[in-house]
Amino acid sequence: MTTLGTAIIGLGAISGVHLKALADLELADLKAVVDIDESLARRVAEEYGCDYYTDYKEMLKRDDIQVVHLCTAHYLHSPMAIDALKAGKHVLTEKPMAESMASAQKMLQAAVENPNVQLGVIFQNRYNAPSKRMKQYVESGELGKLICMKGLVTWNRTAAYYETEWKGNWATEGGGVLINQSIHTVDLLQWLGGEISSVKGSISTDSLEGVIEVEDTAHAYIEFKNGATAIFYATNAYGRNSPVEVELVFEQGTLLQRGDSLYLDQGGKLTTLEEPVVNTLGEKSYWGMSHELQIRDYYEHLLAGKPFWIDGPEGFNGFRLVMDIYESSRTGKKIVYSGAEVVL
Repeated sequence: MTTLGTAIIGLGAISGVHLKALADLELADLKAVVDIDESLARRVAEEYGCDYYTDYKEMLKRDDIQVVHLCTAHYLHSPMAIDALKAGKHVLTEKPMAESMASAQKMLQAAVENPNVQLGVIFQNRYNAPSKRMKQYVESGELGKLICMKGLVTWNRTAAYYETEWKGNWATEGGGVLINQSIHTVDLLQWLGGEISSVKGSISTDSLEGVIEVEDTAHAYIEFKNGATAIFYATNAYGRNSPVEVELVFEQGTLLQRGDSLYLDQGGKLTTLEEPVVNTLGEKSYWGMSHELQIRDYYEHLLAGKPFWIDGPEGFNGFRLVMDIYESSRTGKKIVYSGAEVVL
């Protein structure tokens, strides 16, 4: 098999990135799209030359579909993934993998029980050039020991953004800025920093109090087993969507990321390592430009019969850190890690 039959469930904003990536991917053949809005599903199906459904369970009956992309509301990721895995479909889900720890655990268990198919989790920012370069420096030790890191997300979301029914609610979105907008930065910090020993954090609703029940601002202090530390801050209360900033301080230099640019500071001498890439996503450029890279990588792994590296357990690591920040905020206590990253 040189191509895989594919379907997308959920045709909201993020689905456009998946649709474009699949249209440009010779390894995939888009067979169907699914949305409860029939007029939307029909329009997208006509545009991409495929079938459409309003009931995803009907689509799952098709033998010519091997891969399902989940671009739905957070609370639907887990039940839909479980159904798809049980139907023998590979699943690539958008972040976050679920809206709660319990839902994520059920999803992971379903992947274990259906070993012939693979569960993948979208964390496309790991494929960004600055992210890969920072990972290389961490692993090579070229700049010495990693001492500390910071991650900053200062974006803007108004009340209008939360007019979508499932957003802004704990039961359906699972949280606010932390689980939605800034989970990518949280994931990068834990991916770069290594095993976590503890985290303490807090959340608040500063600009959208009375509009949403979830948080629009969050911060955390993270300690890693290798001795490194990290601070994290995210808010949707800023006046605009500023580029995400990540900083890694080593013994022999500092890496500074702002958006798609990466700089190395050694003794005050600043060297440009990565420059901004061409924006093909328009106003949604803050999503990062690497969905296409991750989707291609996922399909290449499937066709080669190899385990995909951002699988359920790997995707769970960043998700768990988000959940632990929420728990720390709720209890006011530091969350200490025992060592087990995933408990099934």
